[in-house]
Amino acid sequence: MNKYLDLSDEVREALQAGRPVVALESTIISHGMPYPQNVETARRVEDTIRKEGAVPATIAILGGRLKAGLTEDQLDYLGKAGTAVTKVSRRDIPFIAATGKDGATTVASTMIIASMAGIRFFATGGIGGVHRGAEKTFDVSADLQELAETGVAVFCAGAKSILDIGLTLEYLETHGVPVIGYGTEEMPAFYTPRSGYSVDYRLDTPEDIAAVLKTKWELNLKGGAVIANPIPQEFAMDDSVIGHAIEQALRELNDNGIKGKESTPFLLARVSELTGGDSLASNIQLVLNNAIVAAKTAIAFTR
Repeated sequence: MNKYLDLSDEVREALQAGRPVVALESTIISHGMPYPQNVETARRVEDTIRKEGAVPATIAILGGRLKAGLTEDQLDYLGKAGTAVTKVSRRDIPFIAATGKDGATTVASTMIIASMAGIRFFATGGIGGVHRGAEKTFDVSADLQELAETGVAVFCAGAKSILDIGLTLEYLETHGVPVIGYGTEEMPAFYTPRSGYSVDYRLDTPEDIAAVLKTKWELNLKGGAVIANPIPQEFAMDDSVIGHAIEQALRELNDNGIKGKESTPFLLARVSELTGGDSLASNIQLVLNNAIVAAKTAIAFTR
């Protein structure tokens, strides 16, 4: 066990017993949603995973310690502290750990800590990717490179629709990261099931996904996989409504000179405002849906 890593009793006992565990990120709590919806959603997601028969492991850095599995009080702290907690990706981990500070983990850093703990499955909202205009800004999420390096399967509703989904898929292809459509041949676009871009493979059951992942890792092929799970149609947003909101948010992003790690939180918050909160409601539902599929796949994998 890594000396910087702490496991909750629930997570430690599950891993020792060979029971299925599903990792969850903490940036969605501190930077992705307002309080108290962020904490309520975090608890609902954990409860959903437990009801499916797996164990949730929400990941964060607290007091410089890498945590896999948080208490109720720790979840509440992250939710109330919000953006005052540092958003942590791969490059930030040693600085936050060495200085004893708190950090909310992104997709990339959650994958790293999950892998340290021996957790192979991770449910989130959407992965980061290539930002629009990246041919000029070179703004590419560290999530993509982590998927190429770290053997954790990420269950998501595709790439966030504020991104350039076509270029994101090209990047993943170049680095050998399989993109699996769960019950779909089309890459979801976070708030909607459609993006106009194809996935690499379609698989229709958690058992099929588990079999492919088992084979990939037994072949010692490094890296993870993206399991793109479309938002249920009843919770999806109208394509034109979300499209207009994203375009306006992107214009405001550029006008305000917001760049780097602040881009995604700004865009998600602004899109939520422009859609009257509808995008936040969709966000919550897609995370719950991803947690169910991740838990079912983790269970199938342990069998």
